[in-house]
Amino acid sequence: MQSELLDSSYGKGNVKFLKVKKNPHNSKEQDVLEANVQVLLKGNFDVSYTKADNAPIVPTDTVKNTILIEAKTTNVWPIERFAAHLAKHFTEKYAHVSGIEVSIVQSKWTKYEVDGKIHPHSFKHEGPETRRTFLTYCRSNKKLTITSSIKDLTVLKSTGSMFYGYNVCDYTTLKPTKDRILSTDVDASWTYDPKQVTSLDQVLTQADKGLFDSTYDSARKVTLDLFALENSASVQATMYNMSHKILELVPEVGTVSYALPNKHYILFNLEWKGIKQNDELFYPSPDPNGLIKSTVGRKTQSKL
Repeated sequence: MQSELLDSSYGKGNVKFLKVKKNPHNSKEQDVLEANVQVLLKGNFDVSYTKADNAPIVPTDTVKNTILIEAKTTNVWPIERFAAHLAKHFTEKYAHVSGIEVSIVQSKWTKYEVDGKIHPHSFKHEGPETRRTFLTYCRSNKKLTITSSIKDLTVLKSTGSMFYGYNVCDYTTLKPTKDRILSTDVDASWTYDPKQVTSLDQVLTQADKGLFDSTYDSARKVTLDLFALENSASVQATMYNMSHKILELVPEVGTVSYALPNKHYILFNLEWKGIKQNDELFYPSPDPNGLIKSTVGRKTQSKL
């Protein structure tokens, strides 16, 4: 039997660092960025798989060292900039590296208030919520994709959610409601339009202009605001409205995706104790959960 190598990539995952940025005018005023980085290389490495010839391999230890040295010597804010910087470094330094995937997960550390004002160098961890970016780049055709995201932002509202008018069949036991608890772990992502963000150098330029931070802030605010303010007809309807609003606010974004688990809270049946009216004591029942996904893009005008 004959076989052939169809696809391959390799690199280093779980490369972790925390970087401190000091205000040049006040060394006690600082910011921090904690990241988990994965870099996978693609290119002319076939012989290392098929011929046991390691000559072209850039060792994964070198990949790890590169991530850390570049994190020390370059600006890692925002993570989209650092992802583009790593992509430029690896594809320019090694002629046989034809493409790269960079994933960065940023932990959420925020400053907190002490004695009525924000402390300049103390932080609280807002986990498990993270900010993420995923960049792919192909050197031959210059194809670039950047998808950034918010993951594990857990929200709950105790009213303002409905679900009724759905399909009913002989397998249906769910009762319709116009008042329920709604809770989810937000996984929201947005992919930049390749016609708007066209190159690695443009990523660096747009990072300086604040595009990636402002998009993240807008996406997070839209998610939290609409979750709270809408009298939600369904998770589906609310996630669509969130996506539409983000596209409306950020013209550089091409598509917005959400994956929202519906974490159920079920009223306890206390009739065995003679309590027939219960609308305030719930049982957290996250498993099994509903899971609703969508991707929303800009509608193109059809030519007549």
